[in-house]
Amino acid sequence: MGRRTLLLGAAGASAVVSIRPALANTAASVSLCEIPVPDPGRAGSYVAPNGDLVPPGTRGAHLAARRPFKAADVKRALNNGVNLPGTTSDQSRAYTNYIRRLQSGTSGFTCFASLQMPRG
Repeated sequence: MGRRTLLLGAAGASAVVSIRPALANTAASVSLCEIPVPDPGRAGSYVAPNGDLVPPGTRGAHLAARRPFKAADVKRALNNGVNLPGTTSDQSRAYTNYIRRLQSGTSGFTCFASLQMPRG
């Protein structure tokens, strides 16, 4: 029984060693992912202040963002209340409201979900 315990302990140690680099790679890829506003499937829509997508020209709504936002910028905007790059405060608020409402299957959702995962 003692030998079996040693073997299991050795296997567990090698698992820890192999998992740590994977987590480091995941953290790096999270900081590089991007979130389009809106997702390409709904390009041409405007973004209302509450984050809903609305028809072009809707009063008070904002044009789609010119380019996707980097995860690090989204995280700063969500956590610290700073504007997303290249946006006014109203645009940034509408875009972050849209991002908060992303659903599975929408472009950018996986990136946004990864921002919500605690880092250890």
